[in-house]
Amino acid sequence: MPKTIVILGPTASGKTRLAVHVARRMNGEIISVDSRQVYRDMDIGTGKDLDEYQIDSQSIPHHLINIVDAGSDYNLFQYQQDFNRVLPGILARGHVPVLCGGTGLYLEAVLKGHRYTAIPVNQTLRTELETKTDDKLLERFRHVPSEYSNLADTSTRKRLIRAIEIATYLTENPVTDLSAPVSQPDAVVFGIDLPVDVRRQRITDRLHQRLQNGLIDEVQRLLGSGIPAEKLIFYGLEYKFITQYLHGELDYATMTARLETAIHQFAKRQMTFFRKMERDGLRIHWLDGLQPTEYLVDLILSESQAIS
Repeated sequence: MPKTIVILGPTASGKTRLAVHVARRMNGEIISVDSRQVYRDMDIGTGKDLDEYQIDSQSIPHHLINIVDAGSDYNLFQYQQDFNRVLPGILARGHVPVLCGGTGLYLEAVLKGHRYTAIPVNQTLRTELETKTDDKLLERFRHVPSEYSNLADTSTRKRLIRAIEIATYLTENPVTDLSAPVSQPDAVVFGIDLPVDVRRQRITDRLHQRLQNGLIDEVQRLLGSGIPAEKLIFYGLEYKFITQYLHGELDYATMTARLETAIHQFAKRQMTFFRKMERDGLRIHWLDGLQPTEYLVDLILSESQAIS
């Protein structure tokens, strides 16, 4: 049996449910690989679905969820450090780590042991870049070629700025010895694949359900706790558009329509990044997301044993 199982997929693909059932069958523990689920009090908008970690009164252990306060800064390097702290403990307990998430950049970093995450923040550069449009940022990135260029995730404005920051650092410090994190886990990677129309319908249904079940109140509470609006907007998607709605910049219908479109675009970018990971050499065993959970669990166990 491999030491680590990875279950990835786009938003609304059913990753958490599948990972939890796999963990129960394999005596495993979940490690969340999600750049926003690390924040406390950001529950509905990040889709933590913590109730799914309970199966028949059994609580499945999970890690790297609710580990920092909402409003604080958290980055890929910190995640890598936290991951490298959690993983050995799971293995020492004789349990199987089950990585579950859709943040491709975080997954790639921990699976490949990227050394670029240690590159420090350049606040002066970030302040300059924040004034530029997305098109100008892409142009700037293309004009700073480096060994990182083909690895970079430029799917969001935040990550594009970080990519420019890393590329600039490597250009200015070409002989810098960046120590790599601990070795990559011995992992078998499974991905949930869904027909585009099914994925889109699931996203739409889930968004409207969350809007009816407290998502707007969640964002209002975060604003009321003193978190600046610009910080919530920085977190993107639900937090961006609902903050704009609460500040009167968008009416409800416009907010909902723009948010729904943005989530569809986000899911498409996730799949694009997963395909890029494959092109870069990561083997992903794709699963038919329309199949029942127990069937997929059996398939994962069977394929994992065959591979090991």
